[in-house]
Amino acid sequence: MDFEVHTLLQGLLTALGAGLLIGVVRERRKDDPEHGPSAAGLRTHALTAVSAAVAWHLGVPVFVAAFAAVALLVFASYKHSAEGDLGLTGEIALLFTALLGALAMRAPALAAALAVVAAVLLYAKTAMHRFAREVVSERELRDGLLLAACVLIVWPLLPREAVDPWGVLKPAELWKLVVLVMAAGVAGHIAQRLVGARFGMPIAGFFAGLASSTAAVAGFGQRAKDDPASRRYAVSAALLANLGSLLLLAGVLAAGNLALLRASAVSLAAAALALAAIAAFGLRHAPSEQAQRGDSQSRAFKLSHALLFALAVAGLLLLTAWLREWIGDRGALLAAALAAMAELQAAAVAVGQLAGAQALTMAEARWGIVALLATSSAAKSVLAFLSGGAAYGLRIASGLAAMTAAAAIGAGWAPN
Repeated sequence: MDFEVHTLLQGLLTALGAGLLIGVVRERRKDDPEHGPSAAGLRTHALTAVSAAVAWHLGVPVFVAAFAAVALLVFASYKHSAEGDLGLTGEIALLFTALLGALAMRAPALAAALAVVAAVLLYAKTAMHRFAREVVSERELRDGLLLAACVLIVWPLLPREAVDPWGVLKPAELWKLVVLVMAAGVAGHIAQRLVGARFGMPIAGFFAGLASSTAAVAGFGQRAKDDPASRRYAVSAALLANLGSLLLLAGVLAAGNLALLRASAVSLAAAALALAAIAAFGLRHAPSEQAQRGDSQSRAFKLSHALLFALAVAGLLLLTAWLREWIGDRGALLAAALAAMAELQAAAVAVGQLAGAQALTMAEARWGIVALLATSSAAKSVLAFLSGGAAYGLRIASGLAAMTAAAAIGAGWAPN
């Protein structure tokens, strides 16, 4: 009996707290001319929540009758105030308070959490309206909706099983890579808009590297050529793009072959430290005017690039499966090393699969990752000379060479 009374009191107190919390926010809006009239304030919300809790305790039919009565009162209030306020927020808030009162009798913690969420949403009305209407541009909203559709609609519908004779093409896994590239672009876009000024370019470079470090090297090279005064910052941004790509490589290995990631951890950590140290050295005297805030009208990501990335991974997986069948495992490793010149993560997926199939020992696969870094660095160095000129290319080549050397040293020190 004591336990039942304790549970009943906990539910009633939670319902009262939820009603008071939502009511106090509505009370502050009650007489605010910018938010329109509101009939329900602190006492109304508190009484509604407690009444709904009592009704639920008495039985579902009683609660249905009580909720219907609240709904009728809300409708009458809306009809009375419709000319002055066409919004439905106050009315929906009162109905939600009644539902929270009932929920508090079954799940008090959940009801309390939802009450806090509702109070925050009600309180942040002005800030949320400003964010939706002024801060977020039409293009950013479109990109965000596209990313949400890719994650919440397309991804769950794709099959998890392989659809090819070799068992390497899994649509859901490939689409996960598409989402990863798009999400990285969104993160970079947000960082560039928020930070701006001194560290805008390096942060943008880091997040751009999560999408494509090759494209980042070329893009910052063109900027260094157009504006020689920003060369130091463009070099640091390009190196940080490769750091982002290296972290993405670790994520790809973690998703595909966690054992290979553990075997390559020392090598990848050494390479990352080398890149971070060189990039930081180049940023010591960066003036604030060199990096501008991101443009709200620029694209957060390119869906075509994300799809091409997934197609590259799919093509490489098929190529390595075919080469393994025709030449053997060493042929597949060679194909992966060559493909790393265009797409490092795609090549790493192939090496991870070879190690997972025990076609390579962990030591061989670890040195295979170093070989991928070497071939990728060589290709990006050539691209840096072509896009940014000799001064930019030399710095990028030196930084990437130091990264590869650090990775090789780490691979040599790592236990077999």
